[in-house]
Amino acid sequence: MEALTEHRTHCPYCGERITLLVDHTGGSQEYVEDCFVCCQPIVVRLEEADDGYTLQVDVEND
Repeated sequence: MEALTEHRTHCPYCGERITLLVDHTGGSQEYVEDCFVCCQPIVVRLEEADDGYTLQVDVEND
């Protein structure tokens, strides 16, 4: 598995489709990334699955 992969989702503010670059080497994480369209802060949560390979990616308003 590559360390960085693209994850397509929608901005919870403006609804535009955005692509996040997700780092799979850090395990479960939470960070804020600005929307590339409307510049609003998006909370990105990465949850590592029990298999150690799968990440669940969730985005929400800050």
